[in-house]
Amino acid sequence: MNSGVIVAGGRSTRFGETDKAVAVLAGTPMIRRVADRVASVVDELVINCRPDQTDAIREAMDGYPLAVAYAEDDVPDRGPVAGIRNGLAAADGQYAFVVACDMPFVDPDLARYLFDRATSHDAAVPRRESGWYETTQAVYRVTAMREACESALEAGNPRILDPLEELDAVDVTESEFSAIASAESFENVNTMAEFEAARERLE
Repeated sequence: MNSGVIVAGGRSTRFGETDKAVAVLAGTPMIRRVADRVASVVDELVINCRPDQTDAIREAMDGYPLAVAYAEDDVPDRGPVAGIRNGLAAADGQYAFVVACDMPFVDPDLARYLFDRATSHDAAVPRRESGWYETTQAVYRVTAMREACESALEAGNPRILDPLEELDAVDVTESEFSAIASAESFENVNTMAEFEAARERLE
């Protein structure tokens, strides 16, 4: 069984007063758009969020065709390593596709490909030619990544790349993933200007 984990616990400080996870993007809450994009690739979904987000996100996810679990942050604002750790702790699959809630164009074909590339490894992570890793659009072996995140958190103030240093991770090169998915798969919506640009493309 494969899991999907959507990380939604950030504060959206550049977005304004609205929680971007549930901001309605061309008629659909953004987190639901992300969830709908990956529904064909995973068997269950876990959403990591702060406790104060849960009710609104549950409403956004009403009627979703897969089982949805909510992994609330016990300590808010610890960053993406904690969010990924908490999401993976609630996942039942051997591997999980982890994606941020602000990536409404995520390509299911890419997720499917990353699951295949991660087989017999701890992770498959897209890596751009610049060296940048797309850690919030990657597949991880659930137990290995959860434990690596826990170790990084115990060490204090972890960078998102710290857990990867403990894993047998496959680098999926830009030339490789570009043959599977368009660049828009990795676009995230951080500001209202980016939100409006995405809305215009979707309407």
